[in-house]
Amino acid sequence: MALMIQEVSVTNAPVELLLLADPSENKIRSYLSISRCFVASMGEVVVGACVVQPLSPNAYELMSIAVHPVHQQSGYGTALLKWVIDFYRSAGARQLEVGTGTFGYQLAFYQRQGFRVSSIDQDFFIKNYPEPIFEDGIQLFDMLRLTLRYSDKDA
Repeated sequence: MALMIQEVSVTNAPVELLLLADPSENKIRSYLSISRCFVASMGEVVVGACVVQPLSPNAYELMSIAVHPVHQQSGYGTALLKWVIDFYRSAGARQLEVGTGTFGYQLAFYQRQGFRVSSIDQDFFIKNYPEPIFEDGIQLFDMLRLTLRYSDKDA
């Protein structure tokens, strides 16, 4: 069975799944209304989802990407990210951005697809979340902003 990736209405976004990537349901709901949601499915089972928000006519931000724990390490997250990168490249985007913690597997996940660190948002996780967020037993403080710039030859 092949992985199928498609856009779904933000009203049908799998919020429970997205909470794996962003622990604040309020934050997820705040950006869903102005975003697009894509899901990866195996048959009838949603295995992954992501949300992308426009920043400007040619720039977009990947707000959240998550794969159900049972399906992690299966390549579904990479397939979904590559699909989103190609989707926005085909749509004429100049760049795709994402924010993530300053360490952990997520950083390598994005860098493998060509994202580069573009800035640091100091104390982001302290200022924007009421409860501390921990990754591998270490509290997150700063957010790394990463950018994938599409070259003119990609367009």
